Amino acid sequence: ADTQRTGLFEMANHGTIMLDEIGELPKSVQAILLRVLESGEIRRVGDNQTFHVDVRVICATHRNLEDMVRTGDFREDLLFRINPFEIEIPSLRQRRDDIPLLATHLYERRQGGGDSAKNKVQRIESVFTTEAITALESAEWKGNVRELANVIEHASILCDELPIGIQ
Repeated sequence: ADTQRTGLFEMANHGTIMLDEIGELPKSVQAILLRVLESGEIRRVGDNQTFHVDVRVICATHRNLEDMVRTGDFREDLLFRINPFEIEIPSLRQRRDDIPLLATHLYERRQGGGDSAKNKVQRIESVFTTEAITALESAEWKGNVRELANVIEHASILCDELPIGIQ
């Protein structure tokens, strides 16, 4: 490294950092992360000095880290370090009742807002036809909310007027 750059942990000092898909980290990076979490010290690339950071770490993954520990793909000591408190969020297909409101929110966010004062049912019916909601609720959603967001974006690009229906 020929120039000094601020890393993510340094930027998050005295704050929170979100590590998404931690289950995808290679074992070599897991060891580095564990060292940072245990010591609270980081070192910039190319630098010889370490310095302390105070960072709250939140991790997310779609993988079962305990299974990965059993297969040797995830460090058990890192799992213990990052998992003092776990929040499990069910997949979208396990909470199909949330899909209409979530789809409406994703559409409104893409359009730059929405009238939050409206009744939830009125909002949904103004954006999607009953058939479209039924189709959304019955989809598999293997990609979870990211897949739903992509479908809503695609539909909003193709649809000239509301409500969005199916063809």
